[in-house]
Amino acid sequence: NKKCTPGAGPFLQVWSAYVYFCLFTMCCVSQRETMEVKSEVSTFLEEEKMVRQEEEEEEDIVCLDEAFFINDNYHLTTYTFGSHVLQLFCLQSASTDFDLTGQLVWPGAMLLNDYLSKNAEMLQGCSMIELGSGVVGITGMLCSRFCHQILLTDHNDEVLKILRRNIELNTSSENPSCCAALEAEKLEWGNSDHINSILHKYPGGFDLILGADICFQQSSVPLLFDTVEQLLRNRGSGHCKFILAYVSRAKMMDSMVITEATRHGMLINEVSGTRSVV
Repeated sequence: NKKCTPGAGPFLQVWSAYVYFCLFTMCCVSQRETMEVKSEVSTFLEEEKMVRQEEEEEEDIVCLDEAFFINDNYHLTTYTFGSHVLQLFCLQSASTDFDLTGQLVWPGAMLLNDYLSKNAEMLQGCSMIELGSGVVGITGMLCSRFCHQILLTDHNDEVLKILRRNIELNTSSENPSCCAALEAEKLEWGNSDHINSILHKYPGGFDLILGADICFQQSSVPLLFDTVEQLLRNRGSGHCKFILAYVSRAKMMDSMVITEATRHGMLINEVSGTRSVV
């Protein structure tokens, strides 16, 4: 009953002889018994093979926590729009594995901010809600220089965490440029609970709804316009506008944006002088 391993001297010889003897006696039994033994050996080998495969598969599986994909190396970055200087925490690159596209400043936001800085009179004294603000909230932060009330929204908790940090940075006593009441709320487009909570907190609605480069996934476009329609209806016809800084990346998305806006009863006007190549 002693166990032996290859390379263990005499034990290897005894173990080998035992196996050989067993094989030999199997050849001396009846054909039926031989078939039964072969069947048992075959079954045993198959089971061993399955066990090895399962062990190999378990070794290949690597479970990664969501935090593995999150880049939180935020740096204080300076942005200038006309005479307005903003300092905000943001990244130079982001992970999209967990829908963290909001960690960056996208081209549409830069274009919208450039337009707003040159047409600041349209913001004076307004209340505004921004959809898909991202961690930086760069459009809302610029508007805080002119509006009296601003709500920045995003659906991602990681994004909201840094967005609130940027709000604190720009509403501190050391930054007198901000004159608006700045807040951040979680808003998942199409989520009735989130929308109703915001409308309950802001019963008067908003003068402006802004979206800067927020159309990336086709599945989110109908939900975006569902949300916008509810916000527009809450304020009443003609008393609220939705300004979307849209970056054309695919013809299918272009068509979908127009189709959804029309389906929700909205009139579409391209603001002259804002088209550019990015």
